[in-house]
Amino acid sequence: QVQLVESGGGLVQAGGSLRLSCAASGRTFLVIAWFRQEPGKERDFVAGINWDGSTTRYGDTVTGRFITSRKNIKSADLQMNNLQPEDTAVYSCAAGPRLSRDSNDYAYWGQGTQVTVSA
Repeated sequence: QVQLVESGGGLVQAGGSLRLSCAASGRTFLVIAWFRQEPGKERDFVAGINWDGSTTRYGDTVTGRFITSRKNIKSADLQMNNLQPEDTAVYSCAAGPRLSRDSNDYAYWGQGTQVTVSA
């Protein structure tokens, strides 16, 4: 059974940092990506990384503040620095065969973890 599990969300003040982790079980994936979603809004691409960490992509609003990395073939982290209130959302990791900004390209999803940034 394929499963993705995120950890590391929480509450932080503006300017602070959080680190999210995503662990996959059941199989390996070429790409792990991060998306976020606010209530009533569409899911937005945050970051993605290929299997060996040689290729990364970031959403426009997080470039320069967030960094994604691969621990190994079955896990990835998202280091979030200089967090701002507008970063508040449910963050989910997703896994799939190619690095894409389109959430429809990912077949496997974690349950999501809440990140709340206070002003």
